[in-house]
Formats: sequence, C-alpha cells, structure tokens
Amino acid sequence: MSDQRCRAGDWVEVQSILLEPADRSKNLPEDTAAQPLRMWIKGYAQADADMGAEVAVQTVTGRTVTGALSDINPGYFHTFGRPIPELVHVGTDLRARLVEYRAAQSGDAVGESGGDEGAGSAAGQDAGTEGGAS
Repeated sequence: MSDQRCRAGDWVEVQSILLEPADRSKNLPEDTAAQPLRMWIKGYAQADADMGAEVAVQTVTGRTVTGALSDINPGYFHTFGRPIPELVHVGTDLRARLVEYRAAQSGDAVGESGGDEGAGSAAGQDAGTEGGAS
C-alpha cells in the first residue's frame, strides 16, 4: 500500500473546514480570524482514497463524516503538560478511600473474611469511626 492512498477500512484522519474566514466571529484576533475554522476527525475509511481526496469515515462512535484525507494510520500526539505534584496521588488516594468506605458500609461481614480485604476493611471502619466521632 502506498503512503499516499488508503483502502476501505483503514484507520485514517480527514480534515474539513467548518467556517470560512468571512463567516467567523468578528471578536477574534486578526491572525485567528484570517484562518478558516478546521476540524480533523479520525475514523475508518469507507472507500479507497488518495491523499487530499474526499472520503467518508466512520468514527469509533458510529458517526459518518466526510472530509479530505489528511493522514493514514494517524496517532495521538496530545499532552496535558507536566504532572502537577499535588495531584499525582489523587487517583490512588481516592481508590483507597473508596475501599475504606465500602468496607465500612458492608459492616463486620467483610472483616470476618480473614483475607487481605478484611485488614483493609478494619482500617476503613476505624477511619470512618474517627471521622464520624468529631
């Protein structure tokens, strides 16, 4: 297969122009307003197409969108920047609190199991008691 041609079923990206410069808001900065508003959508090509040619794609959500073929087998190259140190452990901490909460809600039945969850549930019940006693 050529780098410049996709086949039906290939993972591709298409580009469409949503608004021409004349149709864009007058409140935009000059350099932004001078450019068309474009969108890029990834999906599965519904037909063979050459680079730049119009082709319909079916997205992973099932929508069918038509645009100019702009990439074949595109990747994802976005970033949300460097991690914020104060937030790095939020997911882990939240999961631990959920385990404690669920253990406290289930009562002694989980604590009597004798497994690792029992040790976690006892700690969860203690934490729940301390929090509720204040």
